[in-house]
Amino acid sequence: MSTPETKARAGSDVPGGQGSGTDVTSALTGFLSDFRAFQDDMKAKFQTQEERLTMLDRKTMISGRPALATSAEVEAPHQKAFEAYLRTGNDDGLRGLALDGKSLSTAVDADGGFLVDPQTSISVQSVLTSTASIRAIANVVTVEATSYDVLIDRGDMGSSWASETGTLTETTTPQIERIVIPVHELSALPKASQRLLDDAAFDIDAWLAGKIATKFARAESDAFINGDGADKPTGFLTYPTIDNDSWAWGNIGYIPTGVAGDFGSADAIVELVYALEAEYRANGTFVMNSKTAGTVRRLKDNDGRFLWSDGLAAGEPARLLGYPVLVAEDMPDIATGADAIAFGDFTAGYTVAERPDLRVLRDPFSAKPHVLFYATKRVGGDVSDFAAIKLLKFSAS
Repeated sequence: MSTPETKARAGSDVPGGQGSGTDVTSALTGFLSDFRAFQDDMKAKFQTQEERLTMLDRKTMISGRPALATSAEVEAPHQKAFEAYLRTGNDDGLRGLALDGKSLSTAVDADGGFLVDPQTSISVQSVLTSTASIRAIANVVTVEATSYDVLIDRGDMGSSWASETGTLTETTTPQIERIVIPVHELSALPKASQRLLDDAAFDIDAWLAGKIATKFARAESDAFINGDGADKPTGFLTYPTIDNDSWAWGNIGYIPTGVAGDFGSADAIVELVYALEAEYRANGTFVMNSKTAGTVRRLKDNDGRFLWSDGLAAGEPARLLGYPVLVAEDMPDIATGADAIAFGDFTAGYTVAERPDLRVLRDPFSAKPHVLFYATKRVGGDVSDFAAIKLLKFSAS
């Protein structure tokens, strides 16, 4: 077999010849040149992009973003602003502070600097509630006026039996008694030196709340029992007392012990309990001071059982004849003619009316170099039902 031969046409190059190699080399050189240009252009763009990212990162890290805090912010904005006002009198933080109206009732006077700090108010209220005061068992209402009126239906509507054809007669109409409880101003005026206020280690909020709470708790507790009603609440012991057998509205009924200045027997306490009507007795509470409680808890019945029993759980009050005992130190000691023990439904018998806000005025001028803190609270109290409270009088009759 013979191999066929390929003959070139006239005027053309045979593949693999000299002319074909020159064209391929030229084309390859142009391609490599274009690729190098493209590569250089991409490198230049990447370099520009990297420089821009580096510049933006430096601006963000150095000047645009503050350093992160190592601990969380503990104080609320209103606490910091209030503390700055108490220490230096600077109220700039208070002027720009948006307060929540649901949790705070406040009044700010541009001339005097009156304000209410919610944390301080909460601390004071907590101490007053936990103090052994009539407030703990009385009816406490919030008012937004200068007085609080209690309407008492102390009369009963008459009725009569009637036959089918008998003539009906007019019956009596119930009567309504109105008792007005004015709201009085309770104040405290603690002071501190400016140097003490400048000391960062001094807890001004706790100190101020403690001072105000102690003053207000003592004043309220005494006024609800012994107050004469002159610019203060009216205490239930300031009303006239009358033997319970001849009790009348406007007086507080009492049960005598039978012995002057002492218990005749434990029966006097039993008589005191049942001197109160059944609807009040279900919610009855004994009120006495510590000395009287020490004497009462030694009393026994005819079978030798103590009348007094301590609370079975922490925080539960002691009980006397099954009724809770409130130990209020402002009650009188056992003495001849003293009304040393009270028993009654104080939720119905005594009403405390108060405004919810506490006002604080910082005065750095009147007692230099000390700073005065004038705190005020408006509160009132009075007997709202004279039938709901009975007394044990240590007298022969």
